Amino acid sequence: MEPTPHEWQRLISEQTPKLAELTDKVLFGDVWTRPGLSQRDRSLITVAALIALNRAEQLPVHLRRAKDNGLTQAELAELVTHLAFYSGWPTAATAARLLAETAA
Repeated sequence: MEPTPHEWQRLISEQTPKLAELTDKVLFGDVWTRPGLSQRDRSLITVAALIALNRAEQLPVHLRRAKDNGLTQAELAELVTHLAFYSGWPTAATAARLLAETAA
């Protein structure tokens, strides 16, 4: 069964179809489904990496995915606060703003 296209994948599939295919089949079809880490843990790690690397464009999608994978708004807020001391205030401030925008 083919994986369901992800939000961003639909946006890029016309311009970069191979990237979209690798994203669905390898990243989300294999890497995200490997045993050893839960989807929740993978989301926590991914969000932390995106915050630390200041990847604000990808962060909203992964914040929503993290919530779908069981992380709460409060846990994500704690992650942002914790990372302020490791990745810097500016990355945490950006993440806090994006987290607030995904609150629902």
